[in-house]
Amino acid sequence: MAVDLAAAWSSVVGREAAGEDCWARLIRRWSEPHRRYHGMGHLTAVLLFVDEYATHADDPDAVRLAAWYHDAIYDPRAADNEENSAVLAESELAAIGQPRDRIDEVARLVRLTAGHDPADGDRNGELLNDADLLVLASPREAYVAYVNAIREEYAHLSDADFRAGREALLQALLALPRLYRLDPLAQLEDAARRNITAELSLRRSHPARKAGEAERGGDRRGGADLTGAEPPEAPAR
Repeated sequence: MAVDLAAAWSSVVGREAAGEDCWARLIRRWSEPHRRYHGMGHLTAVLLFVDEYATHADDPDAVRLAAWYHDAIYDPRAADNEENSAVLAESELAAIGQPRDRIDEVARLVRLTAGHDPADGDRNGELLNDADLLVLASPREAYVAYVNAIREEYAHLSDADFRAGREALLQALLALPRLYRLDPLAQLEDAARRNITAELSLRRSHPARKAGEAERGGDRRGGADLTGAEPPEAPAR
């Protein structure tokens, strides 16, 4: 489904020139050529999800702004993208006159995406978390495409280094008590865990191969990133 991104932004911050300039800078960031998964498609999917389940949040507009900023800075070689994105949100949202309490909440939510483990009752955090992790419950082919797009983002890593980082991330996700916090997504928990477990098993049984290769009969194109508490330069979410 298409999203009018200009309208989505202005519905939260208004139509002042400073806000429009801020939107244009964000669009340029999300359109950077090194993004294979963490680009405009991901941003659109997160915004659509937040709109669909907006009534779950205590402050839906804070969650919408956090969606815009949660991967605004995305450097696969860096380990502090969430922190840098949060600092960017604090600076830019202050410059366009957003209230201080909302800025603080947006920055908190962006930082929360580093671990994807919102506290019980954190309704804003739960909504952003589930939006960001929805891809994990994708049908098989879509999940493989996602993993391969992440691998392309981490093309600077050797297969061995990527595999080690990815496996650590997959294990961290499986260790979470719940991937999804919204009641309507409870039915997707098993599908997401099956995908993660299958990828982890494949990587362990075929350590020299990328996640999608067995599915495609040995295609040598790249592979993946997920999310949460990963070591430096480990595949993200």
